[in-house]
Amino acid sequence: MHIDATDKKLLSLLQENSDISTSALAEKLHISQSPCWRRINRLEEAGVINKKVALLDREALGIDVVVFATVNLTQTGRQNLLEFERMIEGHPEVIECYTMTGIWDYVLKIVTRDVRHYEDFLRNTLSASDLIRELHSHVAVTEIKNTTALPLATQMDRD
Repeated sequence: MHIDATDKKLLSLLQENSDISTSALAEKLHISQSPCWRRINRLEEAGVINKKVALLDREALGIDVVVFATVNLTQTGRQNLLEFERMIEGHPEVIECYTMTGIWDYVLKIVTRDVRHYEDFLRNTLSASDLIRELHSHVAVTEIKNTTALPLATQMDRD
């Protein structure tokens, strides 16, 4: 799908505030409302706009601990990988999970109310699994940057 400069600007504006009205978007893009709406529709149909969500403030909700856990499985056969991934999908504390190259099979981003809750999750869930051979916890101390906005201008201008 071709993404032009207007599409990029539109996507950047939506990343900042998905509640913005089509008329306000159109005004900022210097186009009329109908073409703006059509662009949004086209980007949604193409899967570029995946969904629109509310971003919550985890600290305001009392979710104070962020842990990055690196995981190696006992065996990395297809069945073990699928079983581990299914297990992880069932735990809302794990908000991100990636397969990795290098020495770790997975890295998890885990959020919990406090360290005690993380310890409980670690002991009674992760460490209790026969799938995991090795797990290392890395507790985040200070959040420097946290964004969901993709770097559209820098990445797409190189294409």
